[in-house]
Amino acid sequence: MSNPTSTEYETYYVPEKSKMAVMATIGLILSIYGAASIMNDMTFGDPTEPTSSWSIFLCGLFFFMATLFVWFRMAIRENIAGMNSAQLKKSYVLGMYWFIFSEVMFFFAFFGALFYLRNLAGPWLAGEGDGGRMNGILWEGFEFSWPMMQTPQEAVGGAVVQPIANNGSFTSAETSMAFAEVSHWYHWLPMWNTFILLTSSFTCHVAHLGILDGNKKKFNLWLGITVALGIVFLFLQVAEYYEAYALFGLTLNSGVYGSTFFMLTGFHGFHVFMGMTMLAIQLVRSLRGQFTADDHFGFEASSWYWHFVDVVWVFLFLFVYIL
Repeated sequence: MSNPTSTEYETYYVPEKSKMAVMATIGLILSIYGAASIMNDMTFGDPTEPTSSWSIFLCGLFFFMATLFVWFRMAIRENIAGMNSAQLKKSYVLGMYWFIFSEVMFFFAFFGALFYLRNLAGPWLAGEGDGGRMNGILWEGFEFSWPMMQTPQEAVGGAVVQPIANNGSFTSAETSMAFAEVSHWYHWLPMWNTFILLTSSFTCHVAHLGILDGNKKKFNLWLGITVALGIVFLFLQVAEYYEAYALFGLTLNSGVYGSTFFMLTGFHGFHVFMGMTMLAIQLVRSLRGQFTADDHFGFEASSWYWHFVDVVWVFLFLFVYIL
């Protein structure tokens, strides 16, 4: 009988053909299309005319989540049945590496856009440099600073006197989310969210040490704390968004500062939700006795993703809130 941990002679298990990847893609495309339509309606839509943007977004998101649920359930059942060889498990590891790398590139694009706006496009609109000679004429009176509390449109008197084709009406926020605008530092929600996420990364690591030692009680306890911290983070982000909209006037229509703020923090919040959900599923699996010290890749993959989300937040905290 061959050694079950050997990868030299064992049969590589190949799952049957599946439509899960195609279905997940369809759900993701519908979700993105619906979300883009929602943001488009905010700027160009007629508030008296109902649209199907939210319906498309929610249906696509539900279809995507349902597909992932069925797909992951199939993978879990195959592993429990002993179908997954050591070679296939290595493939899962490499697949997770590439998935996280794609997520790194996703956020790199958004951080790149933020850098471009703050260091190139913004100064050009104010007439600085060779690229701003014409823009200084078009947006006369606009002075660039970050956070941008006045849009070029407002500098020239509003949308009605905009010297180029009208592309919507934009109103700057009254107060930014930066630390410089905080009246009492201990009320600053981003600081507490940073503390919560960094703490959750530590508790996730302690949980990992617990399962490696075969201590399921320790693993379940610290993993449960990690999931709870993720939920608290999401609640605080909802409170921050309410504060931005209701108290500070910061919306997606607040120029590039509002759009970059909500796109970066919003996508990160969605990733936190996904990571928290993944860890919660691993907790349920552990409570059902499915993990051992030698077989817990579902948790390992989820923990890698969670640490990645925490690192992204550190960069967000620095470049969106501090610098």
